[in-house]
Amino acid sequence: MRRVVFNQKGGVGKSTIACNLAAIAAARGRRTLLIDLDSQANASRYVLGKALDEQKKTLAHYFDDILGYRLFPEALDAYVIHTPFANLDVLPADSRLEELQVKLESRYKMYKLRESLDKLAGYDEIFIDTPPALNFFTRSALIAADTCLIPFDCDDFSRRALYTLMDNVREIQADHNRALRVEGIVVNHYQARANLPLRLVDELRGEGLPILDAFLSASIKIRESHHQALPMIHLDPRHKLTGEFAALYDLLSQ
Repeated sequence: MRRVVFNQKGGVGKSTIACNLAAIAAARGRRTLLIDLDSQANASRYVLGKALDEQKKTLAHYFDDILGYRLFPEALDAYVIHTPFANLDVLPADSRLEELQVKLESRYKMYKLRESLDKLAGYDEIFIDTPPALNFFTRSALIAADTCLIPFDCDDFSRRALYTLMDNVREIQADHNRALRVEGIVVNHYQARANLPLRLVDELRGEGLPILDAFLSASIKIRESHHQALPMIHLDPRHKLTGEFAALYDLLSQ
């Protein structure tokens, strides 16, 4: 299963959701790969911590190879890094991804990630984190994925962006990946006692949008999780938010 976490709006929790779902899958004994396609490398930093600075092979080097900068390009598995967590590996990002995307797009390399993943063996689940933009890397991820998970922050700006996002995903489905399936919209930073989130969720459901029944609460604990480079299942297995991530994973696994 290849799952892409995508929203072209920033700050909605893409990296946090991708990393925590991947960590739960790995903790349950599933061989799991996290792919970070965002030049900010937040997902990579989340699971590797300071060790990210020591990595000499990242996805930027892999895409260099795709552009033909090496006489004998290495397979994708040569760039996989083991994290400190059992069963969880990562293909890390770095800032050079941003400068490579124009060259990659001009040479129409959007299918290369899917082709490389088709040759990559040994993983039960793959989670792909994407940039907050519909660029080359996001399109590559959507083309390579089986399903798409859409984080949604409970505000009006996120709602407006959601309609454009759904249109963009449908376009990718029609033109590049007919097998791509939208698993649903994940309501993040949810505050059950506030009126606006309740109203927005009800309205979106009324419009027929696929809102998932597992919500993720707003919590200061997630900042501690980021700071310590410990996904919630490893930082605090009994925390409410950890349980919510687990419930979301279970829902997606049905």
